[in-house]
Amino acid sequence: MKELMQSLRDAAIRTISETADMETLEAQRVKYLGKKGELTAILRQMGSLSAEERPVMGQLANRVRAEIETALDERRELLSKKLLERKLETEAVDVTLPAKQQRLGHKHPMYNVLDQIKDIFIGMGFEIVDGPEVELADYNFTRLNIDEAHPSREWTDTFYFTPDSRILLRTQTSPMQVHAMETRPLPIRIIAPGRVYRKDEVDATHSPMFHQIEGMVVDKGVTMADLKATLNLVVEKIYGEGTVTRFRPHHFPFTEPSCELDIRCHKCGGKGCPTCKGEGWIEVLGAGMIHPKVLAGCGIDPDVYSGWAFGMGLERLAMGEYKINDLRLIFENDKRFLEQF
Repeated sequence: MKELMQSLRDAAIRTISETADMETLEAQRVKYLGKKGELTAILRQMGSLSAEERPVMGQLANRVRAEIETALDERRELLSKKLLERKLETEAVDVTLPAKQQRLGHKHPMYNVLDQIKDIFIGMGFEIVDGPEVELADYNFTRLNIDEAHPSREWTDTFYFTPDSRILLRTQTSPMQVHAMETRPLPIRIIAPGRVYRKDEVDATHSPMFHQIEGMVVDKGVTMADLKATLNLVVEKIYGEGTVTRFRPHHFPFTEPSCELDIRCHKCGGKGCPTCKGEGWIEVLGAGMIHPKVLAGCGIDPDVYSGWAFGMGLERLAMGEYKINDLRLIFENDKRFLEQF
């Protein structure tokens, strides 16, 4: 048995020293030292030895196991080093090569226009406020003097969450008028940008989700002239001096008197095209003097204070700024379009 163990030791160490990869080395470990390995097979024969021979053979077996394990560890370490060296050679980085170009993102054109508008209004002493997109009908309609029979309150026009038409996706940023008058001290000068939702069909100038900017001033002695002057200044700062605007009489329940502001179509210069639907003008916003009922409903005396408000479509401003002829391009995330900006 002694000769068998010695022979096993010599064969194992020789074979291990010639092993070329980790997978084969593991197979050699199992072959010689595993539960069904060759050393275990020899040890099973110890039952035939005398009591005096067994301790001697046991010590020899432990020494042979230790020598084979040492050979395995040394070979494993050597193979690991060779593997690392080979990997470093094959995966070496040539630091003299030009670096890969890192493509950086940039702001969406619509948000570039929003930042411009914020800067303009902040420069005039306005504050930026934010409000909920999920709103109560009381704020979105009732407290803005929009009665129950108004078409905008129909399920065909508005996204409601509840059967009683009490909770909805806001159709305008105008509820921020009420929120601001309830919570802020007078005088008030705010703009409130944000997403709004209406059941509009998608076309070149409409979308069921779009962005509005609500603006409001409440103070003593505020007039319609202040409103027109402010809006003309904003339009000129966005589109350049001499931009042609048009104010048209209109009706909004929460303002009196009311108007709409149009800008001359940037695509056709007023001649008429698909972008402006042949009219030569693009509607940008609705505005007017805040209705006395709205002021009174927020605890503000309409005999002492007056105010004006407007709501402008951010997408339409971006279309004019960047000469975009179809609103859908703003939402489609086509990189060919966005990379132009």
